[in-house]
Amino acid sequence: MTNVFVLCTGRCGSVTFAASCEHLDNYTVGHESLAKTIGPDRFAYPGDHIEVDNRLAWHLGRLAAEFDGRDVKYVHLLRDPEEVARSLLDRWNSPYRASMIRAYGHGVVMRMHDWPEAERIDVCRDFVATVTANIEDFLEGRDSMTVRTEKAVETMPDVFDWIGAEGDIDAALAEWGRRHNETTDYDRGIAAAED
Repeated sequence: MTNVFVLCTGRCGSVTFAASCEHLDNYTVGHESLAKTIGPDRFAYPGDHIEVDNRLAWHLGRLAAEFDGRDVKYVHLLRDPEEVARSLLDRWNSPYRASMIRAYGHGVVMRMHDWPEAERIDVCRDFVATVTANIEDFLEGRDSMTVRTEKAVETMPDVFDWIGAEGDIDAALAEWGRRHNETTDYDRGIAAAED
């Protein structure tokens, strides 16, 4: 039984990665499937499962405690850091209470008051650099591959071979040509017009 964990900053194609893996027959796949849980339930992933969850970057020690010594593979999903930072900035004012960028900008970085708009991009860049460094350090010496979103169509066949994936690989690759989880006006915190 193999587990595959896709670690990333978010805003880098994680939903697309999960959609791609939905076309595999010998793995289940989840996107943030246990992100609402705590304690041991947070790591109760079944075997032969691919989990794509940017929040796992904040649980790496516990992930290691649970899965080191098992058959586990890690994928580091990367996108151009400036594009990720700008995408996070687009969602700064989102009404979504569990916003990672605001949790970082007001909780991890202790900031009681609102960040001036001109400084928010720097907070987003810092988030991307911090999460990326955490993941890179964690993956040192672990069975892992890197996938760059911009080259995913070329790289994913190697990932599928590496994990022994079976299924409709052509359909899996086609998902990378579709847009998933685009930022909307709602995500930007722009209220929808009243009827």
